[in-house]
Amino acid sequence: MEVLDATKIEPRFKHPTIFQKYENLAVGESFILQNDHDPKPLYYQFTAEKGKEFGWEYLQEGPDVWEVKISKLKVA
Repeated sequence: MEVLDATKIEPRFKHPTIFQKYENLAVGESFILQNDHDPKPLYYQFTAEKGKEFGWEYLQEGPDVWEVKISKLKVA
């Protein structure tokens, strides 16, 4: 599974880059997002824009590294 390290992305490009990565997924695919803080604001943005089309699973919750598995789900 691919890993996207958000700490290496310029702040103003973080969310657009993450959303582009998500858009490039096929249904059923996922990637792991690594970050240096809890990406909860990103979760709220995904919820607002994608509704139930995405999966969000914490794999690691700090204190130095957060990892979240983001999946593209099939919507009925």
